[in-house]
Amino acid sequence: MIHLSTSLSHYKRPEIQEAIVEHAAGKEVAARFNDKFGKRPDSLQYPNDVLEIAKNGATSFHCSEELWRNPLSLRPLMNRKELDDLRIGWDLVLDIDCKFVEYSKIAADLIVKALKHHNITSLSIKFSGNKGFHIAIPFQSFPQEINGTDVKLLFPEAAKRVALYIKEKIQSSLGKQILATEGNNYQKIAEKTGKKISEISSVHENTAELNVEPFLAIDTLLISSRHMYRMPYSLHEKSGLVSIPVNPEKILEFNLEQAKPEAVKVSEIKFLERENAKPEEAMSLFTDAFDATVQKPEFETEKKEYEIPAEAVPEKFFPPCIQKLLLGMEDGRKRALFILTNFLASCGWSYEAIEERLKQWNQKNKEPLHQTYFLGQLRYHKQHKKKILPPNCSNPAYYRDLRVKCSEEICKFKNPVGYARKRSS
Repeated sequence: MIHLSTSLSHYKRPEIQEAIVEHAAGKEVAARFNDKFGKRPDSLQYPNDVLEIAKNGATSFHCSEELWRNPLSLRPLMNRKELDDLRIGWDLVLDIDCKFVEYSKIAADLIVKALKHHNITSLSIKFSGNKGFHIAIPFQSFPQEINGTDVKLLFPEAAKRVALYIKEKIQSSLGKQILATEGNNYQKIAEKTGKKISEISSVHENTAELNVEPFLAIDTLLISSRHMYRMPYSLHEKSGLVSIPVNPEKILEFNLEQAKPEAVKVSEIKFLERENAKPEEAMSLFTDAFDATVQKPEFETEKKEYEIPAEAVPEKFFPPCIQKLLLGMEDGRKRALFILTNFLASCGWSYEAIEERLKQWNQKNKEPLHQTYFLGQLRYHKQHKKKILPPNCSNPAYYRDLRVKCSEEICKFKNPVGYARKRSS
């Protein structure tokens, strides 16, 4: 919780206001008021707008990855064509999500090196304000077309492919470097992260490797239309720190003291520098990402279609993991929505029944998902009429990370749908 006096002291600074407004150009903006967001869409036109909104209790400012012809023309439940017509571009923003800033720094450094390997010079990075980092490439550096399609139309698909490609490229080095920083001690990492050794170790080509996914994510799950990130020089509600640009050459030297509000100065280093961006320098990055064999979005882990039962499985037969999800979530709401939607559909529930039940679920979340996102996901599922199972029980990015995984005594099925079908038969 950030007190009004703290936010006003920060946002009254003219250089902070100017930096935030400059970054907002062409982007949809939303102010956050400690635990909830303000109206959408919104925009920032003048530096004093920042202070006026802060006077009303705003604690941070967030903006879209997409660039819009007129952000204020956005409205809830716009279809794909309407969004494509309004979008004039999008920036690639890779989000490192980890509770340990030292691990995040290693990941950020490796991502920067991977991008430089593709001759990307127009990259920038900022501290997220808590424990992670955002690494970005501006739209001005993108190729004009990918496989004959205007690149501005390829959001979020192209962003997801690049994110997954980069994630795959650094995965092995990331595990090795984090392991080395902890003296090659798996037990130390397990205790620090609260994970079991079996969760964080894997065997690759007969060699044990550190699996960082249970405690560090390069987030591809949240790359979606109108998804937002914290703007540079915005405060972070949990930490009280500032989301500041960082020199890409000195990521490993970064420390949290630099992000304290009283220590922050607006730097010459910018996050998403457009003026000096080199046109099409990201061509090889996009080409390699699209050619890579690892191309599936993380929200589509279970490709096999499933025969739907003739009668809906009653809720009383759901496995404990699904029952826990239905109680509401503090974190991981979007992953939970993905699991629940596919689970209910695979259990024979009608789309009307799914929507009604998940509306009840959303109200139980500590912070309900925004209606635009919530209804948009349900509508997408209904339109495409997918009969796809939810992620398997063994998938660490879902049930285990969401802390709802069933105990070994209960979980004897590959997928939660199998549990429900067996109990109801």
